[in-house]
Amino acid sequence: MKHRLVIFLILIVTMIWISGCSVEKPKPMAEANKKELVLAIGGEPEAGFDPTTGWGRYGSPLFQSTLLKRDSNLNITNDLATGYEVSPDGLIWTVKLRKDVKFSDGQPLTSDDVVYTYQTAASSGSSIDLSNVKSAEAPDETTVKFTLKEPQSTFTQMLVATGIVPKHAHGKDYANKPIGSGPYKWVQWDKGQQLIVELNQDYYGKKPFFEKITFLFLGEDAAFAAAKAGTVDMAAIPAAFSKQTVNGMELQTAATVDNRGIMFPYVKSGEKTKDGYPIGNDVTADVAIRKAINLALDRKALVQGVLEGHGTPAYTLNDGLPWFNPEAVFADADMNAAKKMLADNGWKDTDNDGVVEKGTLKAVINLLYPSSDVTRQSLAIASADMLKPLGIQVKAEGKSWDDLEKQMHANPVLFGWGSQDPLEMYNVYSSKYGGVDYYNPGYYSNAKVEGYMSQALKATNEKEAWGFWKKAQWDGETGLSTLGDAPWAWLINLDHLYLVRTGLDIGKQKIHPHGHGWPVTDNIEEWQWKS
Repeated sequence: MKHRLVIFLILIVTMIWISGCSVEKPKPMAEANKKELVLAIGGEPEAGFDPTTGWGRYGSPLFQSTLLKRDSNLNITNDLATGYEVSPDGLIWTVKLRKDVKFSDGQPLTSDDVVYTYQTAASSGSSIDLSNVKSAEAPDETTVKFTLKEPQSTFTQMLVATGIVPKHAHGKDYANKPIGSGPYKWVQWDKGQQLIVELNQDYYGKKPFFEKITFLFLGEDAAFAAAKAGTVDMAAIPAAFSKQTVNGMELQTAATVDNRGIMFPYVKSGEKTKDGYPIGNDVTADVAIRKAINLALDRKALVQGVLEGHGTPAYTLNDGLPWFNPEAVFADADMNAAKKMLADNGWKDTDNDGVVEKGTLKAVINLLYPSSDVTRQSLAIASADMLKPLGIQVKAEGKSWDDLEKQMHANPVLFGWGSQDPLEMYNVYSSKYGGVDYYNPGYYSNAKVEGYMSQALKATNEKEAWGFWKKAQWDGETGLSTLGDAPWAWLINLDHLYLVRTGLDIGKQKIHPHGHGWPVTDNIEEWQWKS
């Protein structure tokens, strides 16, 4: 009996050894047949999952469908819509709907639900700006007619970003227990811990391979620890962890327009907001200071030193997007050009103390950043060090968001933006939004730039608008970029980094927006195990 047992064990070991030495290892059964995923890919949406108050605007709403969507190259494609037409004057948008769509509770989705969604979103008081929509009507069950007050090329993005909710089931608890027509349906949300979703069997589109997904709401350290322990299939990590090897996981990167940059107060000091907060900064109100800072900063060094190489230098708000103007790119890390810029405009170190001055005004500024953000802290400190040889004294200071709101109109601040919607350029640079929320805290204003952006908005389609967005950045004489007024010093575009279980294919990722929501799941229908 003992001999038989020994022979049996030898055969088992031999089979394992042969299997391990074969050229092509079979996929482990746990992966090949596993139709569940556990993900730790970002923060919890505190306000819940209601598109009428903002859910899904930085990635797929997951539970809900949208009228249109963008493919991996950011081209417009249909989702709920089978097509749409815009009247010659750009005021009437007519959208035709699919007829085979059901909500996850089995009820059909009709044009009434679309109209209800947009009317509710418009009156929600959230960040969704539908103020240009004069009316939304449903001539029949599969047609929606939007009438705008004036042409708006960016209305396309509203059709891309707004998930449709059911009129019959959109109650006060909807954000906690959403019903939609998207690829997955809500199962359970344990606030502060996890969200569980399951495949929507009534989904009209390509059904995802994975039948169940659990989203864990973990901090960066905890997500990385979970990846090392093998308890998650995917984890979002910061650049600081990217050099560490994790068994069974591969590092995957997604290019983004998730940028970080220094916002400069554009006007001189003296005014106050309606809440009594100071406006303006006499140093940064000088265009020579703003341009010199832009010229001196070494963006490639910031990418390498702060992001461990996982990112790209940033020169505008929208690098690499279809409306980006490549002519706005300039040569940075040029200390000589930066010093000449200052000297030619009257900034000199007459006191020989290492700080330039113009008359009685010393080039001394505070650079504020959110104290809770390690990456922004590192960027602020590194930028301050880079500007010291230029003769500009920069003190990097971490502040709470409450303090930033009070001080951001009078001090440079390290902010982050990044959207697949060109409307963001208008929000950040338009004088209309000077001092409104976080949009244009520096009170930047340029009538010619404003004109270009207005023409872009009033174009009847996206592609026609792109030329005007590009001219707003730089038209050869002026613009909102560094070559023009330089109201910002854009620094870097972050790569979004993920540890992904070996063998998991997450498809071709489109360029990611700013890091709210879960943009990586925007193509969830493509995810599968590699064959």
